[in-house]
Amino acid sequence: MRPYKKYRTYQWLRSRNQQRGKIIIVISALLLLLFLSKLSLAQDSIPGKTLSAGQVLEIVKKYHPVAKQADIFVEKAKADVTTARGGFDPYIKNESAQKTFDGTDYYYYNRPELTIPTWFGVEISGGTEFLSGNRTDPVETKGETNFIGLSIPLAKNLLMDKRRAALQTAKIFRDASTVERRNILNNLLLDAMKTYWNWVQYYQQYKILSEVVTVNEQRVAFVKTAFRLGDRPAIDTIEAIAQLQNFEVLKTKALLEFQNTGLDLSVFLWTENTIPYNLPATIIPDKSSSLNNVQEAILPELSGLLEAAKKNHPEVMIYDYKLDVLQVEKKLKFQELLPTVNFSYNQLGKGYDLLKTTRAALFENNFRYGLSLGIPLRLSEGRGEFKKAKLKIAETRLQFNQKQWQIETKVRRYYNELLALRTQVSLQEKAYKNYLALQRGEDIRFQSGESSLFLVNARETKTLEALQKLQELKASYFKTENMLKWAAGILGS
Repeated sequence: MRPYKKYRTYQWLRSRNQQRGKIIIVISALLLLLFLSKLSLAQDSIPGKTLSAGQVLEIVKKYHPVAKQADIFVEKAKADVTTARGGFDPYIKNESAQKTFDGTDYYYYNRPELTIPTWFGVEISGGTEFLSGNRTDPVETKGETNFIGLSIPLAKNLLMDKRRAALQTAKIFRDASTVERRNILNNLLLDAMKTYWNWVQYYQQYKILSEVVTVNEQRVAFVKTAFRLGDRPAIDTIEAIAQLQNFEVLKTKALLEFQNTGLDLSVFLWTENTIPYNLPATIIPDKSSSLNNVQEAILPELSGLLEAAKKNHPEVMIYDYKLDVLQVEKKLKFQELLPTVNFSYNQLGKGYDLLKTTRAALFENNFRYGLSLGIPLRLSEGRGEFKKAKLKIAETRLQFNQKQWQIETKVRRYYNELLALRTQVSLQEKAYKNYLALQRGEDIRFQSGESSLFLVNARETKTLEALQKLQELKASYFKTENMLKWAAGILGS
């Protein structure tokens, strides 16, 4: 071949190689831009049905069996109040007796009576009486009579008795049941929110890894093409395939975690008819639950949380109700230190005309009264029970103070964690951007032939690890935010 033709051939090959190099650089740049855009958009939800944190809260509060059991607990407490009111229900009774022996009519007795208990320990009673026969008790009045009277405790059971104590206690427990329901929901919703944000976290990781796998599949195709053109060594194809396979393994693991956390979340999701709901794989987290919203989240005030926890935390309020119950018990036990003094009076009348009997003068004619007194000489039982009641109150107050301090400590602890996580998220975002810049620089060096695919892959792995760590910190932030509300007792509010 003549020198001129050799020179033209060399020029043509050089021009073709330059064009090929430009094409490779352009493709590499496009791959890098695609990778960066995929990572930045990986947290956006794909079209489809979504589930937000607020929706989970509402579903759990309305339909979860534990929440419904809490409602039943409240209704049972209301039923107990109705039962305790039974001690003050008016009641009617009738006594009837007859004896006949060997042809002799001993007696026939019939006595219907109505008794009305009152809140103040006084019992009002009235009724009629009929007595006939040849062998009756001489202290009893034969024929038709009526009576109306009352019974009054003058010392013991005057200010408090078992019936009033039972009703007051039932009312306290009824009010406490609504607080206990809040406590049950507070704990239940915390578990639900932890599971929900785990589900969101693994969904984001799965999305990121899916996009990374797509980018690496395109990179493998590009490297293979470059190898066939003679621009890349064969070892680069192995390097690219190994990187792709590593990300495929991570993607499979993330998918498994996303599916399993979806099953865990299904435990908290029930239908209106109390039928378990299996969360479909097609449902994804709502955009409002995106982990990108950390910096937009409003940080609650510590003083407000502490005040809310001190006054309205269900576990603290329950101790208030316990103390109220113990105060009722103390009043009841104090009655054992008083003498038993009971006075009863009945106004009597002939016939069945109760109205005429009520108009008669008291303590003049046709009346019957009684007075009974009694007291233990040492009052050992009464003194012991009253002392025990006071000790229970002192013990409960100590527990109350301890519980208040524990709750305040939890609120401060989770608030500190929230502040720390907010700072960590900010630092991790900067670290991620730095890793991203390093990857971009390494890729540019690779395009100019000053680096290797191994270093590009190493930079890419570090960038991915930084992004995954960022997602983990963001999920921890939202979980800690819910734990802070739980510690303050306002998660179910």
